[in-house]
Amino acid sequence: MDCRDKVVVITGGASGIGLAMARTFAGKGAKVVIADIQQGALDEAVAGLRTLGAQALGVPCDVRSEEQVSALMDRALEAFGGLDICVANAGILRDGLLLKVDKETRKVAGKMPLDQWQSVIDVNLTGVFLTGREAAARMVDLGRGGVLILLSSISRAGNFGQTNYSAAKAGVVAMTVAWSKELARFGIRVNAIAPGFIETPMVMKDMKPEALERFKATIPVGRLGRPEEIAQAAAFLVECDLCTGSTVDVTGGIRL
Repeated sequence: MDCRDKVVVITGGASGIGLAMARTFAGKGAKVVIADIQQGALDEAVAGLRTLGAQALGVPCDVRSEEQVSALMDRALEAFGGLDICVANAGILRDGLLLKVDKETRKVAGKMPLDQWQSVIDVNLTGVFLTGREAAARMVDLGRGGVLILLSSISRAGNFGQTNYSAAKAGVVAMTVAWSKELARFGIRVNAIAPGFIETPMVMKDMKPEALERFKATIPVGRLGRPEEIAQAAAFLVECDLCTGSTVDVTGGIRL
């Protein structure tokens, strides 16, 4: 798919990977709709995109809300007359051990709270489901095909201290494969990107420094990734019409 004049919706688009994707697609001539829960960051991001000459719109949206996600897709249609590409990028981290065990007594001293589990599942799995479902519904009705890109993670393989995050990101990969089979007859392709450790506000803020340093030391290329490198992968998946049902690892060579 040629990105020129296509309409792109990106959740979690006000910063990090989402904003890098918005800039990349805008640079290829696409019309960009970014969604985020942070109004101030959203306004700033849209202003920056327009300064670059992009046709851009910001829409406040909590991806946990069925109504807000549906309204987001409708706003894209109203503003730009279509919906061709949707990137389900919004996500959060709430890391923690399944069980905390006292070193001296060897007895359980704490458990991952249900709300810590549920908050990540709600945003990183249910939010992706709602985003993909609502975007696909508009694409089918429009009858001109489209591309869905879902954000997974290298942690989908199961990462220490990330029970909730790993489970959600593994689920995203499963949805990618299922949807690619279901939606192919409508000309809709579905792919996932699995970033490694990327220099984003979420990673730098929410991941414990000692854990970040430990992981950084295991990356073969010797550094964290940049948001722009994930955006490059997204552009490839849009432009390569043979790609569907795939998960592309962009990790610097790290394996968990």
